[in-house]
Amino acid sequence: MQYSEIMVRHGELSTKGKNRMRFINKLKHNIEDVLSVFPEVKVSSDRDRTHVYLNGTDYEPVADALKKIFGIQGFSPVYKLEKDMNLIKSFVQTLMTDLYREGLTFKISSKRSDHHFELDSRELNHVLGDAVFEAVPNIKAQMKHPDINLKVEIRDEAVYISYEDIKGAGGLPVGTSGKGMLMISGGIDSPVAGYLSLKRGVDIEAVHFASPPYTSPGALKKAQDLTRKLTKFGGNIQFIEVPFTEIQEEIKAKAPEAYLMTLTRRFMMRITDRIREVRQGLVIINGESLGQVASQTLESMVAINAVTATPIVRPVVTMDKLEIIDLAQKIDTFDISIQPFEDCCTVFAPDRPKTNPKLHNAENYEKRMDVEGLIERAVNGIKITIITPHEEKDEIEHLINNLL
Repeated sequence: MQYSEIMVRHGELSTKGKNRMRFINKLKHNIEDVLSVFPEVKVSSDRDRTHVYLNGTDYEPVADALKKIFGIQGFSPVYKLEKDMNLIKSFVQTLMTDLYREGLTFKISSKRSDHHFELDSRELNHVLGDAVFEAVPNIKAQMKHPDINLKVEIRDEAVYISYEDIKGAGGLPVGTSGKGMLMISGGIDSPVAGYLSLKRGVDIEAVHFASPPYTSPGALKKAQDLTRKLTKFGGNIQFIEVPFTEIQEEIKAKAPEAYLMTLTRRFMMRITDRIREVRQGLVIINGESLGQVASQTLESMVAINAVTATPIVRPVVTMDKLEIIDLAQKIDTFDISIQPFEDCCTVFAPDRPKTNPKLHNAENYEKRMDVEGLIERAVNGIKITIITPHEEKDEIEHLINNLL
């Protein structure tokens, strides 16, 4: 017999008081986004749990997807039966016979929300327990920590039986902690930073800087594929492609080589902040890890951050490279990140970047450029794509013109 639905437990959401339903409804929406690749699956939620109705869809791939969605404490696959005691007893006997192994202990946990049903919860426990002993004489009952806790729920429309408890990803539903702009390159660190932000409920939009012809279509697709890997944790993500060629050529022409990276990052920060403001984000997120490269020393961070008062969230700032790689492998972004497509930071990287850039020097070099004009043209040329769990469903939302 196939599972009919999966019952999802909400975890941390039970502590949210008056805001609880807002969190639950957001989780429902995220589950629908992630499971949109299974067209027959339907989702509904109430205060206590979310129900994922399989409608004939194979259980395993749906369960694999649910394991990754933030906000889910755990879930159980469920069998659906008609409200007939003979049928219920027979099914329980068959199920426990199939599950039995020597020394196995069990418990019946009944719940009756349909108070017109012929037996109450206590009576159900006794009747179904006796039925199990009849079918499997050697099995032992155990009220605390049994091997199998067989849960039987009598609802108005049917009977639901489950026995497995599968651990979920925990965390908060993506989108319940506000929006942040993730600066995503093609490297290892920024997708991990995105993953850690998603875990605490931040709705991310991915901002990627492209410098054709110096960067290739392969580099752009790499960043989109990394973003797609992040959709499995909470649903669709807006991917914002920023044209950056003019700015990088201007920096290279008018600033000393040692300051190319500092000025590049200052422009990226300004543009990301401008996009954040228009799209009502609250923070900027990046994958900087302290001391990993020249632009990630404290001195560099100070010089780069000076262009904005917006909070910069750095989820991996204290992690070393091996820790970040471990997480990248866990979330399945590592193999994409190491593909040999260079991003715009790499192709314009100086041989000897300044590790302790002076803010006043950076500001003086920028006086040689039309900073506001360069930023405005870049922001006006952004392209926004909705990245979905499946590439063929991605949609170009719009080409932003005259955004500011």
